[in-house]
Amino acid sequence: MLTQERIIELSKRRGVKEIAVQNFLLSLDCSDALAAYANLQLDARLYRWNAATVKAIEQGLREAFTVGKKK
Repeated sequence: MLTQERIIELSKRRGVKEIAVQNFLLSLDCSDALAAYANLQLDARLYRWNAATVKAIEQGLREAFTVGKKK
């Protein structure tokens, strides 16, 4: 389960666009993983997010859509 605290941790990584990570993950609808990943790719191109930002969001998505697995 992806918590608000974990989202903040992910957004504080070096080189990450903090607001992008927080906004994307805090507004996440956890009912459709495929749509979330597609939206990430679209937003990353549209807003020109760097690799560190995309990786942080991808980590958040993995944690949000993985049941029973520890961080």
